[in-house]
Formats: sequence, structure tokens, C-alpha cells
Amino acid sequence: MAEMLRPRPTDSPALLFDVMGTLVYDPFAVEVPRALGMSFAEVLAAKHPTSWVEFEYGDLTEAEFLPQFFADGRGYDHAALIATFEQGFRLLDGIEPLLAELNARGLRPQLLSNYPEWWRRIEARTGLSRFADWRFVSCQTRLRKPDAEAFLHAARELERSPGECLFVDDVEKNVAAAARLGMRALRFRDAATLRSELVRLRLLG
Repeated sequence: MAEMLRPRPTDSPALLFDVMGTLVYDPFAVEVPRALGMSFAEVLAAKHPTSWVEFEYGDLTEAEFLPQFFADGRGYDHAALIATFEQGFRLLDGIEPLLAELNARGLRPQLLSNYPEWWRRIEARTGLSRFADWRFVSCQTRLRKPDAEAFLHAARELERSPGECLFVDDVEKNVAAAARLGMRALRFRDAATLRSELVRLRLLG
């Protein structure tokens, strides 16, 4: 018989976890430039200045975003770009057992992510919803970190005060923004370090 999940302690915080660079590998810096035959610096210089953010907000569909990836509208293999992202999506080392351990203690993270509709491609590749809920994705909420409302909206939806939330992200400006609102906020470095911090906070043993 499967072991029953431990109930969540009544005083435990709501867990809000970033996705890319925190739970899932982001192929944008290495694999995507390689597929485009460019350096990362060249991609940054040539990409459209706002189209990705508009895609993350849900203002652009995939079909609208792809022709606008580059500022000059140059042609490229759209299918190859998508495939490169998809093939790069994987859970970071140590994340799966850490999430499983949190779930076993009744602590299920809610995902607070700046990402477009491609979050479904991440889910298809990683099965992240086994351990966490895709609750607060920018293309659906139309809110992006580090805007204060992205964090406050999540807290309200979870019926918690900011002080009753624990936020984890690999981007310092996002961590700082959450902390300014009174959330406990941790900068992600690797799974082992995060686990140690969760032990320190008595969320894991």
C-alpha cells in the first residue's frame, strides 16, 4: 500500500517556485544560439526588444511571435527553434527528488513563472505537474515578476499574506522584489543548497 502523504503543517508557508533556471534547464543561452548558428551575444543583439515579453504576457500567440523573434524580421527555421527549446527542457539535477520530498511532507509548490504558452511544452517534457501546480504563469495571469502585483496576486489567490509565502527564484531582482513585500525569499543556486535552506527553515528534515 502506498505511504500516505504527511499533512501540511498548519504554520507552513505557501511555496512559490520559479521554473526556468530554478526547476527546469533553460536552453536559451547555449542550445538556441547553436541552433541558429550564432553566438549568445549575437542573438541578444539581434532579437526583437519586446516580442518575447509580449509572448510571455500572452499578447502574442506562438504563430505571431515566431516571425518577430528577430528585430529585422529575418527568416529562420521556426520549427527548429521550437524543437531546440523542447529538447532542452529537463529538470535540473536534484530537483525531482527534492520536489518529491516536499510533496511527501504535504508541501506542494505553486509555480510563479514568467513564461509564454510554451509552458505546456515544458510540462510535456518534464511532467512537472507531478510535483507542482502551474498556477501563476504570466501568459495566463498577465503579470510578470518582478512587478509587485505578480507576487501579491499569487498570495491573494492562495489566501495567504505575503509573510506566509516562501518564494524561490534564481534571479536576484525577483528575489529582492518578493522580499520587499515581506515574503521569505531564497535565491536558487542548486538543489542541494535549496534543500539545506529548507531544512534550516524546518520545512524538511
